[in-house]
Amino acid sequence: MELYITIGIIAIGVFLFVRDYFTIDTTSLLIMTMFIVTSVLSPEEAFSGFIHPATMTLGCMFVISFAILKTGIIDGFSTQIVKLAKISYTVALLVFCGVTALFSAFINDSAVVAIMIPLALLVCKETGINPSKLLIPISFSACIGGSTTIIGTGTNILISSYALKSGLEGFGMFEFTKAALVLASIGFAYLFFVAPWLLPKRKNIDGEILVREAEKYSTEITLQANCPDINRSIASSKLVKDFCVQVLKVTRETEPINDFTSDFEFKEHDVLKILISPNNLLNLKHTKGYSINGDVALKASIETEKTKQESNTKHVYEVLIPVGSELAGKSLKELHFRKVYQSSVLAIRHRNETILENLNQIKIREGDMLLIYASEQELSKLTSQSLAFVLSDYKKKHIDYKKAIPALLIAIGVVTAAALNLTSILMSGMVGCLLLVITSILKPQEAYQAINWKVIFMIAGVLSMGMALEKTGGSDIISEMIFNAMGGLDPRVILSLIFLVTFLSTNILSGKATAALMAPIVISLAAVLQVSERPFLVAVMFACAFTFMSPVCNPTNAMVYTPGNYKFNDYLKVGTPLNIIIWIASSLTIPLFFPF
Repeated sequence: MELYITIGIIAIGVFLFVRDYFTIDTTSLLIMTMFIVTSVLSPEEAFSGFIHPATMTLGCMFVISFAILKTGIIDGFSTQIVKLAKISYTVALLVFCGVTALFSAFINDSAVVAIMIPLALLVCKETGINPSKLLIPISFSACIGGSTTIIGTGTNILISSYALKSGLEGFGMFEFTKAALVLASIGFAYLFFVAPWLLPKRKNIDGEILVREAEKYSTEITLQANCPDINRSIASSKLVKDFCVQVLKVTRETEPINDFTSDFEFKEHDVLKILISPNNLLNLKHTKGYSINGDVALKASIETEKTKQESNTKHVYEVLIPVGSELAGKSLKELHFRKVYQSSVLAIRHRNETILENLNQIKIREGDMLLIYASEQELSKLTSQSLAFVLSDYKKKHIDYKKAIPALLIAIGVVTAAALNLTSILMSGMVGCLLLVITSILKPQEAYQAINWKVIFMIAGVLSMGMALEKTGGSDIISEMIFNAMGGLDPRVILSLIFLVTFLSTNILSGKATAALMAPIVISLAAVLQVSERPFLVAVMFACAFTFMSPVCNPTNAMVYTPGNYKFNDYLKVGTPLNIIIWIASSLTIPLFFPF
């Protein structure tokens, strides 16, 4: 009975992952809860995912990656990257793909791509290269680079840790690097010689275009003596409740007021710069107490303000919501955005859709581009906590050599200790994190903030699926079914089919969820076939890493979707041939390095 319940819960989980009703971490926790409620897993078993070596190791890698990024080591190369990339499109492709892959082998790939996107957009702006010709290759390069080391992706860490927990030997830091480099060389050859012909030639939706769109919704009004909003706060005003107005600026007795919250009270004769939909503006014109002063060009007013030098001067910035941002999954209203960050959102760009109306009700998603009206100080509240990163007006970080050099040495020490088998990657990672805090490179609070808790909760949740399959015997039954269906085939053919099923599943589910499901199955399958489990585990690792066919199959694909102005079909067109080539190459390559 427990087996049927387990299969039912996993089926519900897969449905929720595909339909995207909730965030992936919420779905994972829901699955975990269902296993506890149905008594398939005890609370101790279900929550053991939080202390699983994979979860703890990944948490350590988040902290170490953050330390490297915070000290400006990667930004130190930005000038050389931009200078080289301006030579030609081919050179830009070579530089961005090479640098992204190199850093993604050791640092969180989403963080690396977050740095590369604004650099790439800067090069595109100055050279006329279409961003759509550059951003998908950058994302794919991050996936390729992440496949080369055990710490390159969370799925690599997860599968290696799962093997250890199952009483098998874990993978070394560079154990599968040679096999991965063979596939990486094939992938890069495709990106340089084939992808440019398949990539769309499409300009990105930049801040100028979004500002022009937002201008259509901008106007200026004066509150008259009979206005119902006099002495009312912004939050409780008729303007906000009935007309869905967003207040950008208040001028009182010729003095502009930029810094105000939702508790700010209006006074008679206040002049407001607002965003309002055309329909609501028409209704407002027929409402007593409001005098419409005429349309206000946002761009003109912004340019005027840019001539001022005050630190609290507001500008318009394009920002991207990265994977793991705490803003994702919540609306501006739920976040109390204006009150907490003292800035206004003028527009939200979600994939191919520009949203300008009812912004407070729209749920922000990972990969969304926001047009924000804020001062540098206000913007830093978002960027310093990695809630968003700036696409426009890219500014190189100052390298703090006193912290950068020790941080780099600690990171090298973590990798070296694990590579030489002096200790496990978990132990070296924990020691590395402790050293970062002890040496004051990171404050304890910064270390906590560096961890992508959504990913941690998601991994803990999906691990419960693998544990339930293993406990109820589901993985053994599935492996026996595979054996009965394909047991007479060559192990290489079975490995090829496992790779195919895994990468197709990863393009629907997340890579980590797929890995958690496939790991116990392939371990049981190897035992039934009486062959080594290592080639199958490596096949699952590579299949989860080399995923290119959709914008949702990996975080970096989602991040470049909006800045590149891509469509879903672009990923299918460019990614499907590469996935097929990698599938065939992996089927031939993996057995050479990992015999059965």
